[in-house]
Amino acid sequence: MIGRLNHVAMVVPDLDIAVARYRDMLGATVTEPEDLPEHGVRVVFVRLPNTNVELLYPIGEKSPIAPFLAKNPSGGMH
Repeated sequence: MIGRLNHVAMVVPDLDIAVARYRDMLGATVTEPEDLPEHGVRVVFVRLPNTNVELLYPIGEKSPIAPFLAKNPSGGMH
């Protein structure tokens, strides 16, 4: 059995669409977006009973996740 998982990070191409999907379609609790310029990302946490899903969106072209999103335009687990 898998115990509590801290979080899974997902890079998304559109943060608003991803938030709406988790919140509106799945009924999950979603935090407000927070910019983390030191990491080059905007982050939102989706709170689930056994874990959190961290949605990451790049801030600017120099974001460390921008190359990942360029190679994976639909986003994905990071």
